[in-house]
Amino acid sequence: MLRHLLGRLAFGNKLYATKQSRCIFHLSSIKDVTSGKHREGDQIKVKGWIKSVRKLKENAFLDVNDGTCPGNLQLVVSKTLLHEAAYGSSVDASGTLGRTPKNQLELKVEHFQELGSCHLSEGYPFYPKKTYSPDYIRNHLHLRPQTPSFGSTLRVRHHVTKCFNDYLDREGFVQIHTPIITSNDCEGAGEAFLVRPANGELLQHMAKKDVPLDRAYFDRQSYLTVSGQLHLEAMSHGLGKVYTFGPTFRAENSKSPIHLSEFYMLELEEAFMDSLEALTARIESIVKNVTKALLDIAAEDLAAVRKLTTDVSLDESFSWLTKPCPRISFTEAIEVLERNKSKLKSAVRPEEGINKEQELFLVSHYQSPVFVIDWPKAIKSFYMRENRAEPNLVDALDFLVPHVGELVGGSVREDDYGKLQAKLPDQEALRWYLELRKFGSVTTAGFGLGLERYLCWVLNVHNIRDVIPFPRWAHNCAM
Repeated sequence: MLRHLLGRLAFGNKLYATKQSRCIFHLSSIKDVTSGKHREGDQIKVKGWIKSVRKLKENAFLDVNDGTCPGNLQLVVSKTLLHEAAYGSSVDASGTLGRTPKNQLELKVEHFQELGSCHLSEGYPFYPKKTYSPDYIRNHLHLRPQTPSFGSTLRVRHHVTKCFNDYLDREGFVQIHTPIITSNDCEGAGEAFLVRPANGELLQHMAKKDVPLDRAYFDRQSYLTVSGQLHLEAMSHGLGKVYTFGPTFRAENSKSPIHLSEFYMLELEEAFMDSLEALTARIESIVKNVTKALLDIAAEDLAAVRKLTTDVSLDESFSWLTKPCPRISFTEAIEVLERNKSKLKSAVRPEEGINKEQELFLVSHYQSPVFVIDWPKAIKSFYMRENRAEPNLVDALDFLVPHVGELVGGSVREDDYGKLQAKLPDQEALRWYLELRKFGSVTTAGFGLGLERYLCWVLNVHNIRDVIPFPRWAHNCAM
């Protein structure tokens, strides 16, 4: 065995046997080829899907993509090898890299195999050289990743997730897997999905005296989480800086292009943070650092998606990265809106907050993402700290960005035991939350950032259903 292993020598991408001169082609990704990791003359193997076919007298020219990047690799294949392979088919090809007349790398194919044919006549919804609307593409969720734009979207989503995790790891945050099934509705807005077993016989078997049947499994009302914030606060009281990045659920009857029933939230909680100034600085830092990192590693995919909706360059679109984001109070925001109410379709009603049209107007007015801070206590949640100077306000913020409006909501958390006790919506279910203020309590602050909204913003995508693999919204739960 040892003699056999020593008789084999590896050189770069090629593997040679000492007794034979046979070359085993190295399996490469198309991203490796297009990014310059291979050179003319390298012998490689690729696997992917045919995106276009051009046939000449003796050869066919195939554009093939394997999902690793937005670019295709051109394959030059003899018609004697091609057989019936056509658009949409999956293929396995190996050969030697050469150059096109335009000096781009192409694969001169020596071995070619069709792995799976694509039967266009049997209902395949996408044809070559045709463009389709997002609404049409969304009707085919299982095939949607085969379209170039959605492939790029999913790669950007992957990179964004990694960039957020990398930033938080560098900053010393501990990732917490907060529960998806919970006994508390954090926001208290009645938008939670109830959780109960589908097996009625099981519930009958588990039923206890004086416990309603729909609560028989957990002995209490249980929901899909609308937020991991309260659980993060508990974790921050022992770990300091924590975050969670997972699915959250809202039972809303909404067809809005910025709402989903299931979506992903980055939620962060930081102990010993006691001011909105520090919280806005943290949010600005994470958003800018992650976006800069994303532009470094995924500019090609970003551009591939954005070109479908805008002619504005990446440099111009992301010029806000070099400027400080303004901070304005809720009162100042209302004053700006009142002065410009003739430009708005919706009425300015401070008691109802700021709607999306008004959010986008503020962003346009300041020509920048903008923080709105110091909100009226009457329209914000129970866990937000009462402002020390003005008790009718809370230390809360919304971070507004172009295209989507509110991207981040956050606050300093109420740290006064008596004030929190008076505001708790459910004294029994949230007794544990109140107890955090008794045992080594510290002030904490945190926020929630919607991943899909962030993606809509940076990709300039107009419907949130087009930045998540399997969107769920009212009357729609396909697959």
